[in-house]
Amino acid sequence: MKHPLLLTLTLAYALLLAGSAQVMPPRRLPSDRSTAVMYVALGDSTVYGVGASDPERNYVSRFYERLRSLYPGALLMNLGVSGATAADVVEGQLGRALALRPDLVTLSIGPNDITRSREAGAYERNVETIFRTLLRETTAVLVVNLIPDLTVTPRFRGGEEAATVGRRVALFNQALRRQARMYDVELVDLYTPSRREVPRRPELIAADGYHPSDQGYARWAELLWRGLEPRMDR
Repeated sequence: MKHPLLLTLTLAYALLLAGSAQVMPPRRLPSDRSTAVMYVALGDSTVYGVGASDPERNYVSRFYERLRSLYPGALLMNLGVSGATAADVVEGQLGRALALRPDLVTLSIGPNDITRSREAGAYERNVETIFRTLLRETTAVLVVNLIPDLTVTPRFRGGEEAATVGRRVALFNQALRRQARMYDVELVDLYTPSRREVPRRPELIAADGYHPSDQGYARWAELLWRGLEPRMDR
């Protein structure tokens, strides 16, 4: 039988571990609507706004417009870079985001990793680094979207690459889902709506046959806003 003192210490240590393992409540935007919420957008050409007729018509600007309707003092810094991969976000955007002390971060990344045949494992490690760093170093709410189905766009639809790209989109989205479950990340499904809506509404795709159009970005912003709503106090 264990010595009473040893047993007491063992139980105390077990309780301490149990307490440290408790799940923290989900992060939320400030309840004070006068707060100057800092919104930082990270990612690739869809964040930068390729395909939109004007920078104010990309999804980031539309999303920010809705944010300002609730937080009039909200600020925006769009760090998206056309052609960026997950590694590029880690190396070139993440540090800048931390310096801004964001309250809200959106991330859209993955299509360039897919089309450049980057390894899914490397992609997932970079995503994990982004999530872990932001949630350790900031108090920001993090909203991330699944990669839309690239194979429904004219660029890939019916082509020889379609099957391979489709498999890789599914694989990379699995990585996003895994990492979102591990961290306090709000995951927004753009994959399912893209499969259902783009074939019926070709106007959602820009003239380049790949990026969202103005209408596509409007739909994107709408879906992301729905994802953010659970993180806001009514």
